[in-house]
Order: sequence, then structure tokens, then C-alpha cells
Amino acid sequence: MDPMIRKLRFRLLAWLHRSRSGPISFMKKFSYKDVRRATDGFHRIIYSNSHGAAYKAKFQGGEVALVKEARAFDEGIDNFYREVQFLGRLHHRHLLALRGFSTGHKRLLVFDNIENGSLKEHFNDPLRTPLNWKARLQIAVGVAAALEYLLLFSNPPVYHVSISASNIMLDENFTAKLSDVGLLSSVGTYVEMPHPSCSEECLGQECGNIIFQLGVLILELITGQSSEQGGTDLIQWVQGSRLSSSIHMMIDPDLGNNYDSRELKKLLSVARLCIKSKNNPKFPVPQVFRYLQKKVDIPH
Repeated sequence: MDPMIRKLRFRLLAWLHRSRSGPISFMKKFSYKDVRRATDGFHRIIYSNSHGAAYKAKFQGGEVALVKEARAFDEGIDNFYREVQFLGRLHHRHLLALRGFSTGHKRLLVFDNIENGSLKEHFNDPLRTPLNWKARLQIAVGVAAALEYLLLFSNPPVYHVSISASNIMLDENFTAKLSDVGLLSSVGTYVEMPHPSCSEECLGQECGNIIFQLGVLILELITGQSSEQGGTDLIQWVQGSRLSSSIHMMIDPDLGNNYDSRELKKLLSVARLCIKSKNNPKFPVPQVFRYLQKKVDIPH
């Protein structure tokens, strides 16, 4: 058999094996007892939303991981396996990688190590060294790159995305890892797109909401303030304080004067563009990513 045909055949068989329903073959199944112990009885909560809580887990071998509840799958084990299989196939340097799963009283997803915790912890913990300006720019560009991947290169596209300082994790190199993505929509149903190219041209409500969340994240990175109300509190604070007329007043005091004024203005212009796109998005996410990448001059 021709080596190329053999290689393609092997890849096809592997894909079919990964795609079948039923128990997961290529994902580690964690003992529910071990996960419960690692999360201190599910008390080490990092963040919580309508889809479930996320916990910091410290396993006996020294491994540190993020464990997420999957409440939407409490009634359907097959759908839970489908989600695990799908998440296991997502690979991007700015997405938190799925390591395995666990089933018991809760359906749980076990994700990669989170050495430096969440972005929110860095904003709120006075004992942590503040993130420098370059790190903040890289987080903004990195999250935008992950969104481009999810909407343009994932099949099917991923429209259940939550972007906040709480669920952006930082690895040992402070690389941003988006941790809250999935196939489910906000109403608990799977999102199916009629054509693969829709994700590139999509300007509907789902994309508008994702772009809006990216804009709020950029404001959080600029101000050092973590939003608690889906961005509305932070936007009102910026607008109500009339800080937009003096953008240097909105910069996080922890940065001092260690930032580039030109990059700050460009980053703020991207945030404004994103926030205005919530109800009437004018640009798809990949275009926002390329625009952001160009504006802040950070290669990716």
C-alpha cells in the first residue's frame, strides 16, 4: 500500500474512532473520589455561572488542574460524552486543554494546569505582582486569536463562549487560556450552523455578544478592574466618569507610567468598536482579531 494512502487511512480510522458515541477512548477518566478530594469537597471555587462552577484541583501527585461542572449534561450521559469528545479535539495555545472527565454525583470536565490562576486573581489580589503592559496586550490578542479559532476553524463553530477575567487562566508563562467554551447555546441546545462559511461572515447576535465580551475584557485589562455585571458596571463607570476624554486617567494605577500611550489609544479604540457591536456587529470576530493584532503591533 502506498505510504501516503496508508497515512490517510490511519488518520481517517483515528477520526472515526474519536467521533463514535459512547465512553471516551482517548480521554483520561478521573476517579470521582479523587476529584472531590482534590477540590477539597468542591469548595475551591474559582468562578461560577449558569452552566456550573469551576474549581481549583490539587491532586495527590502534585498536579494542579481546573475542574468544571457540566450541569447541562446532568440528564444525558451521551451528550456529555459528545461534549468531552468535541472539547478533546480542540487544540489552540490560548484554549485551556481538556485532560479528562469524571462522572458521579456531578458530571465533571478536568482541564490543564493553571499555574498562575485566573486573570481576576491578578486584578484583585494585592499580593500578586501586577501584570505589565506587554502581558496585558498579549492576553487581549491571545483571547481574540482563540475566538477566531473557535468560530472559523472549529467544526462545528463554537458559539457558547464566556469571556471574563474569572475564566481566563494564566499558565506558567502568563499565556492566556480561555476556559469556558462548549457546543451548547445559552438555552442548553446544540448550535448547528447551516454552512461552514457562516462562521466567517456571521454578524448575528451570537457573534455580537462574543465581540462585546472581548471589548469588556480589553477595558478590564486597561483599567485593572474586573467586571461583575457582564460589563455594564465597567462601561458605566468609564462613561460616567467621563474618562474617555482623558484616557490616561483610566489606566490601571499599578502600571504607573510603564505603558505605551500610542498602544493604549489603539487598544481603547478596539474596545469601543467591540462594545458598540453587541446589538449590531459590523465586523466578524476574525476581522476584529486581525485589526487588534495590527493596532497593538504584537506578532502572533
